[in-house]
Amino acid sequence: MAVSEDLIREELKKVIDPELFVNIVDLGLVYEVTIDDAEEEKKDIKIDMTLTSPMCPAGPQLIAQSKQVVSAIEDVGEVEVKIILDPPWTPDCMTDDARDQLGIF
Repeated sequence: MAVSEDLIREELKKVIDPELFVNIVDLGLVYEVTIDDAEEEKKDIKIDMTLTSPMCPAGPQLIAQSKQVVSAIEDVGEVEVKIILDPPWTPDCMTDDARDQLGIF
């Protein structure tokens, strides 16, 4: 399967926030995914994401897991995860599925 933003976002759904027990995509933490050509037909991936709060204790864990799941995709080279705090995350960023899981209506 070709490397695409949809594939990367689908794999990132495997990364679960350890405090909220919802994946980072449905929480709205993944802002942007950039795919660039790299050596040997591989693709380098850059992910801009945020945290639910600037001092989120799970930040390092979420970054490491994001890199791990995306690096496991065939034909992916380097993976960079950058934390963006502007615009700040709000509950409005969540999908309806995440709101349902958290009981927010």
